[in-house]
Amino acid sequence: MPNGNKVTSMIKKTSKPSAKSTSTSSSTTITSTRKTTSSSTSSTSTSSSSTSSTSTSTSLTSSTSTSSSSTSSTSTSSSSTSSTSTSTAASVDPCMSSSRLWNTTGITVSVWSGLTKVSGLFIDSRDTLFITDQSTSSVVWKLLKNTTTATIVAGVSGLRTAAANNLNYPQDAYFDSKQTLYVSDYTNYRIQKYINGSTIGITMAGITGSSGSALNQLVGPRHITFDATESNLYVVDGDGNRIMRYSANSTSGNNGVLVAGGATAGNANTQLNNPWGIFYNESISNYIYTTNAAGHTVMKWLPGDSSGTFVAGVSGVPGSNATLLNSPRGMIVDTYLNVYVADYANDRIQLFCAGNPNGITIAGNGATGSGATSMNGPRGIAFDSSMNLYVGEFDNARVLKFLKL
Repeated sequence: MPNGNKVTSMIKKTSKPSAKSTSTSSSTTITSTRKTTSSSTSSTSTSSSSTSSTSTSTSLTSSTSTSSSSTSSTSTSSSSTSSTSTSTAASVDPCMSSSRLWNTTGITVSVWSGLTKVSGLFIDSRDTLFITDQSTSSVVWKLLKNTTTATIVAGVSGLRTAAANNLNYPQDAYFDSKQTLYVSDYTNYRIQKYINGSTIGITMAGITGSSGSALNQLVGPRHITFDATESNLYVVDGDGNRIMRYSANSTSGNNGVLVAGGATAGNANTQLNNPWGIFYNESISNYIYTTNAAGHTVMKWLPGDSSGTFVAGVSGVPGSNATLLNSPRGMIVDTYLNVYVADYANDRIQLFCAGNPNGITIAGNGATGSGATSMNGPRGIAFDSSMNLYVGEFDNARVLKFLKL
């Protein structure tokens, strides 16, 4: 089974990258096992605004800065999986022991002039990090384990067109066991496939330039994942308020299968509301998990069912206490069905232990910032094989690494 990460708000097609609200969050300390908090403070969910930095380089060196209190030892997990697509395997349930702790001081893994807006992260079984860069660059970067130089593996920096070698506001990536890269190409309404290192994408879902809610179209694809056997691709069609399934052998114009949502946006358990992140691994759970960016919740759905179940957050209620979320984006589920959420507008990463509605803040202090303990717009999250946590920040244009204690 491959390893992966994954892992954008109420956005119209006229304004792509979103700028989040600056809600103040009272973060839950990671040393607490359970915490309830009083009533929620509401904050505005996200809207979109474009950033215009320019870059044409295709190979850039990251500046790796080690923060002062991040010298903790790294624990080893029994298998290496990390994405919203595949579960994160931990040798011990992080919610049942102190092993759940991560160093709260982040290490900057990547910061360079070519990185503009991080929208998704994926880590494969070799701990290779794939960074989806949504804005001006519109590319996917690849950073090998123990290296400092990232290279572009999809898209051409600064060119946002519908050409086969270009991307237009890409949202997420998945790298499978056959060395094929898949990218959700948001503004081109398609999923692109890159075989054996090719830089020319093949459209395998959606129709280039054709937005729509028909089964052979996509309205605005966000995060993507595969099932455990990599036979079927699952696409969060965020602007279509639905999740679609496509055979791995699908080609442009083929019909997908609706597996969740599909009605108008809403906060009922029969609806999705700008869904974003996704997890599905039927060897762990029969449910598809997804975040509702505009509904401020995490839901789980049995594929094909007409309704889902709320797992975290309160539907339609944004807030910053332990039971609430504000515009959640990327997510991961581990083998114990604990849920990790990039709580975008609260600038924190929340851990919801299985069956518990009270979240625990494991990274970020709830205040917007660019320091080693703060965040600005976390969207992508991933774990490497040692359970170190990686967070992609949309508004800080960087990736932070939080060491497992």
